[in-house]
Amino acid sequence: MELVTVDIGGTHARFAIASVANDGGITLGEPETLHTRDHASFQSAWIDFRERQGGSLPPRAALSVAGPVGGEVIRFTNNPWIIRPALMESKLGVTRWTIVNDFAAVAHAVARAPEDQFVHLTGPDEPLAAEGTISVLGPGTGLGVAHLWRSRNGDYRVTPTEGGHIDFSPLDSIEDAILAHLRKSHTRVSVERVVSGPAIGPIRRVLAAMEGKPVGEEDDVTLWKHGLEDRDSLAAAAVDRFCLSLGSVAGDYALAQGGFGGVVIAGGLGYRLREHLPLSGFAERFRAKGRFAELMAAIPVKLIVHPQPGLFGAAAAFTAEHGATA
Repeated sequence: MELVTVDIGGTHARFAIASVANDGGITLGEPETLHTRDHASFQSAWIDFRERQGGSLPPRAALSVAGPVGGEVIRFTNNPWIIRPALMESKLGVTRWTIVNDFAAVAHAVARAPEDQFVHLTGPDEPLAAEGTISVLGPGTGLGVAHLWRSRNGDYRVTPTEGGHIDFSPLDSIEDAILAHLRKSHTRVSVERVVSGPAIGPIRRVLAAMEGKPVGEEDDVTLWKHGLEDRDSLAAAAVDRFCLSLGSVAGDYALAQGGFGGVVIAGGLGYRLREHLPLSGFAERFRAKGRFAELMAAIPVKLIVHPQPGLFGAAAAFTAEHGATA
């Protein structure tokens, strides 16, 4: 079986043809990345991809979208496109489809990806539990959070959440200062204000103020580049501080969701931090849960390094809903 799998974010829409074997195994074709700004609608981007594929596409589609799904109209936070599921057949020519939240797709990818697609971060260096709950989170433009439960017979269930919007809880004086700074712009400071790509700017500004140094006007992309390459001492310190906060919130989600079968860090930014996280204070912060420190130390924490978890996960969600021979 073949299907079109699509991962739609604010800036890019990635398309690929996925082949699904009778046993459910998924193989992705070469992805095509389109800029959302270059297309007036999702239908326009779909037609562009169809032309790139020689003028025809399979009549099945799996969509991973950066936003809540359900209802008659699906809208994007950072993208003017809309999707009307009721018009999928008439506008796109598909007869079967699945539409999932982008982090639900990532959780499906976690459920189906082989072990070699994960890098160990902390805790026991062993595979994720075959049975039980796994917490999945990842920083990007925001902070995505999902919940994965699976059983030993291979069944699993995915629940997307809006966990990135829980309240941020500082643990030291620097995080107190970060919270105070963010409160000048936001009445309520959620976790994703501190643990997402755009957070690097406010974190660096707080650190600069503490040292009496100029704030600077670099954009987020530049700050991340300079911080990860250690070309700017304050940006590098901001990256370290980011990793501490990511460790704290990852541990919080494990406790809240019962993710004792494992925790998986995902997202484009998570992937960029793959070499930095093991050397940072991420692991210590993950375990620092008072009387539950011993429990936290027993949780395997991984980073998924699959090159296209959104595309792969959307295809996995389709097969979970419709079967491998739909």
